[in-house]
Amino acid sequence: MIERNKREEIIALIKREVVPAIGCTEPMAVSLCVARATETLGCTPARIEALLSANILKNAMGVGIPGTGMVGLPIAIALGCLVGKSAYGLEVLRDVTPSAVEQGKAYIAEKRISIGLKEGISEKLYIEVNVSDDAGHTATAVIAHDHTHFVKVARDGNVQLDKPLAHGRDEDNHDECDLTLRMVYDFATTSPLEEIKFIKEARRLNENASREALKGNYGHALGKTLSRPLGKGIMGDSIFSHILSATSSACDARMAGAPIPVMSNSGSGNQGISCTMPVVVFAEENHNTNEELVRALILSHLTAIYIKQSLGKLSALCGCVVASTGASCGITYLMGGNYDQVSYSVKNMVANLAGMVCDGAKPSCALKVTSGVSTAVLSAMLAIQNRHVTSAEGLIEDDVDRCIHNLTRVGSDGMNETDRMVLDIMTHKA
Repeated sequence: MIERNKREEIIALIKREVVPAIGCTEPMAVSLCVARATETLGCTPARIEALLSANILKNAMGVGIPGTGMVGLPIAIALGCLVGKSAYGLEVLRDVTPSAVEQGKAYIAEKRISIGLKEGISEKLYIEVNVSDDAGHTATAVIAHDHTHFVKVARDGNVQLDKPLAHGRDEDNHDECDLTLRMVYDFATTSPLEEIKFIKEARRLNENASREALKGNYGHALGKTLSRPLGKGIMGDSIFSHILSATSSACDARMAGAPIPVMSNSGSGNQGISCTMPVVVFAEENHNTNEELVRALILSHLTAIYIKQSLGKLSALCGCVVASTGASCGITYLMGGNYDQVSYSVKNMVANLAGMVCDGAKPSCALKVTSGVSTAVLSAMLAIQNRHVTSAEGLIEDDVDRCIHNLTRVGSDGMNETDRMVLDIMTHKA
């Protein structure tokens, strides 16, 4: 068993990274920054300028904004200044009403908002909001490194908060917890159940989101399609098809802006859904015990957190690769797998999904999530039979932690030019 101080450190890490969220994280973070700038100004701004890193811009362009029936950044920005409260964090738009949406539409129509790319920065997660009123007063708020981490706040040039941008982490934003896959596995499988049962809230929120999604026609309705006679006729009525349907349903709703909370992972609701729903559905249909489910969920979520530590919050690599790898570990454990077999599932995932491009948050993310989750199941099936991709092949090495870092190196460094090209394509469509 991992010693108590280290367990407490890991528990604190999970509780920081696995949190409830409504709506896609990037536009909510922009709205949060707008709310803080507006509060600092002290009145509704006459003008708002949002300068964003490429990855924030990419992930905020095409998603639905909860409670609005609208897509994209302008309405998120308008509502951030009109009704947003920074104290709510990523639930900044909790108080949105139909009347507020109409006010937001009018604010947009008055052309008070400008949105641009922040030049000359290396941070992939960067949001700068500058607001002003008709009397000439100004305010600025800046978020960097983490979706809720403010590094600068100022009014009329008087700085109220100023933190260094370099390397992203400081004493207020916590140091990374030093992890290995072995440590992740040992923590998940040996920690006292009372200390880790809080993860059941991820099941409650994401399972509810999946069920609620079937009551509407959200996004491309992939989850609903899979659960209908057509889907069952092609995919069957199996644990596999149920996993795909339940996971993609929740993603459909979230990307379309349904006002349904989900449990996120590492700043992403889709990652939280993908870490949770495959494990929950498999455990239910495989008749695993409550304790086994709790430990599998911890294993899934903490594996994803571990991978994201070296990949970064935002990257050119689709987050479903990370989250589905966690889910594959959880499913392998639920099949009765040991540490070696869990590590095999990771190798199988890295061999299959490395290089899947993130082209922004949008309704079709449900398709990528489903691809990742289907691979998670296949990887677990091979792993439990001690079958895995070997070190003679591609990115795979005998050391599973080196495998993970090969994956994140490709995603964080190797795909930077891909990231720039994707953004250029997205912003120059005919």
